Amino acid sequence: MEVNHNQPELEVRAKKIIEVDGLKFKDLNNDGKLDPYEDWRLSPKERAENLVSLMNIDEKIGMMLINSRKMGLAQEDKEKTSHDGVLDEAIIEKGENIFAQSKVYGTTHTIEKRHLRHFILRDNFSPSEIAEWINKMNEIAEGTRLGIPCLVTSNSRNENAESIFGMNDAGGVFSTWPGTLGLAAAAKGEIKNGGDASLISEFAEIARKEWDATGIRKGYMYMADTVTDPRWQRTYGTFGEDPEFISDAIGRLIDGFQGEELGKHSIAMTTKHFPGGGARENGFDPHYKEGKWNLYPTPGSLEKYHLPPFRAAVEHGTSSIMPYYSIPSIKKSVVQEFEGEDIPFEEVGFTFNHYFINHILRGKLGFKGYINSDSGIVNNMSWGVEELSEAERFAKAINAGTDIVADTNDIENLKIAVSKGWISEKRINEANVRLLTEMFTLGIFDDRTYNSPEEATVVVSNIANWEAAYEGHKKSVTILKNQNETLPLTVEKLNNKKIYVEVLHKEVERATKYTEQARKECQELGLFTMIDNYEEADVAIIFLHPKSGSYFNATPGLLELEICEDKVVSALDGSLYQETTITGMDHLKEVTNSLHSRGGKVVMSVNVTLPWILGNIEPMADALIAGYDTFYNAQLEVIAGNSNPVGVLPLTLPASEDVIAVRQNGESVSRNDVPGYDKDKYMPAGQSYAYKDSDGNIYKLGHGLTYA
Repeated sequence: MEVNHNQPELEVRAKKIIEVDGLKFKDLNNDGKLDPYEDWRLSPKERAENLVSLMNIDEKIGMMLINSRKMGLAQEDKEKTSHDGVLDEAIIEKGENIFAQSKVYGTTHTIEKRHLRHFILRDNFSPSEIAEWINKMNEIAEGTRLGIPCLVTSNSRNENAESIFGMNDAGGVFSTWPGTLGLAAAAKGEIKNGGDASLISEFAEIARKEWDATGIRKGYMYMADTVTDPRWQRTYGTFGEDPEFISDAIGRLIDGFQGEELGKHSIAMTTKHFPGGGARENGFDPHYKEGKWNLYPTPGSLEKYHLPPFRAAVEHGTSSIMPYYSIPSIKKSVVQEFEGEDIPFEEVGFTFNHYFINHILRGKLGFKGYINSDSGIVNNMSWGVEELSEAERFAKAINAGTDIVADTNDIENLKIAVSKGWISEKRINEANVRLLTEMFTLGIFDDRTYNSPEEATVVVSNIANWEAAYEGHKKSVTILKNQNETLPLTVEKLNNKKIYVEVLHKEVERATKYTEQARKECQELGLFTMIDNYEEADVAIIFLHPKSGSYFNATPGLLELEICEDKVVSALDGSLYQETTITGMDHLKEVTNSLHSRGGKVVMSVNVTLPWILGNIEPMADALIAGYDTFYNAQLEVIAGNSNPVGVLPLTLPASEDVIAVRQNGESVSRNDVPGYDKDKYMPAGQSYAYKDSDGNIYKLGHGLTYA
């Protein structure tokens, strides 16, 4: 291997710098001499192997856990902070929240005594505050016996969305693009117009610079899952239902965030959720027990629809892969094959699944990185191994090939598994070498330990990046229906007609807040003459934000996809209950009737976070738009004709409840494991899956109108 003699700029805050051969190195273990792991001229793997040989078992165990970590700024009781309020030192007792399944200690104690070095950031503070927080954690880490630094990861931070703990923790601080479905809608639209998905590459490159500047060097992203079951809650975080497009997007994202190969300015990617979370049992989510099964009732579906994006991730060198919580069901699936071999289904969650991790992912696909479990697999979401103790679950996951277990600091149970001989030292060492190789490659042992908070502010406030993101919003806007060329509402066409703007949401408080925001953005654009009373308006522009279900709790019946209010539905046990996905349906009808009675027009935009069934609203709309957490002003610019519509649907919208109905035996009319564009191959005679509107438009994958 070629020797590297480019002296990195080293900064130490707790240890000393030593000189050897006229070059400078950090003396991270304070022994006055240059150890191989301190020598930046050596390869990351050589350094990792040397460091692992010096670590004790407690240090190795701590390295294999990653836990959520609050910033000191998020701590209301400032007496429970250190380092001028930057670090959180509070203790959370076991069971206080869904992710605190074992006692959580303060930051300093966790780094020094529990030896954790991987942390998940879920707070949403400014770039300079994030950089300073990571710096302070690394200061503490540098002061420990071997000076092993910390690596901070996060879920995606560059998409606009309502905040949901554990899924969508951050928005609005880094350059803010539409949701991932919106990125897919925009990129697929550009492909349809003869271009390519380079918008995704641009997005990744911009986001990489922002993350890199703050010191968040690892991303739990992106979702390579192909959407096949329309009721799956995680749909909004995906790139839709087209495996070929998702594969292209995932490759571009990894290339953009990691670079051609992992290095000092890369963000290491964790592609999720292997082998694809889309094949749900009627949409129930594996965050709760009703959703623990993945079903494959269709021959060849796993290989054809679900695995291709993971092949692309491996080919582009993703640094790590996160398996899904769910269990492959034997009873509700047919035998699936991969590359001509039958896949034996072991009914345990994929993070415990030796065959999927070792034979398919490492053996057949050639994955070289490490396996990062999803959060809570040894506690709440231990599907298929519920009868095992927590220590046994650790052993099962790690022996199956999982290298780091997420959202836990339970060193005690992992240590029991090791001390009883259930996990070999060889396996523990292998996992540690994989994890540390990533850290060395990212440069965080050398010149990338500390980051300038001022520089983080400068990089993230670069106006060009925010403008590129806004272009992405405009391009994501998808025109589903445009009766009698209602759109664009140009100045000439309007001729001073009055426009009424309103937002409806499931939650009334949010509807009020969002309406104010949409009206303010409309006013600032100066494109329309606005009026606050719909009874005097010539055009109404109504934005709908439907919501359904929650991640952490099952609905009593199936997840509701109709746009409805107080709809009476059946629970799985046969009892009746009411469902609302939008509040104000009667008001919506009043507004529509009022405008239509005076020859006015109604433009509706639906926020597509799930494949909504639009039969209750589409007939009322003269023009219908799909947004994907797309900014109101970007939608209004397309509505006004300032911007031509580009976006197309990244997934198929179902025709009605009938096409997604679930029979008494729990079987769905449309296949759970097949994407919307291919479901018609398996539908009962006379039924087609995609929604058809009053103009004859079919809302299937790739549908999107343009202005003539």
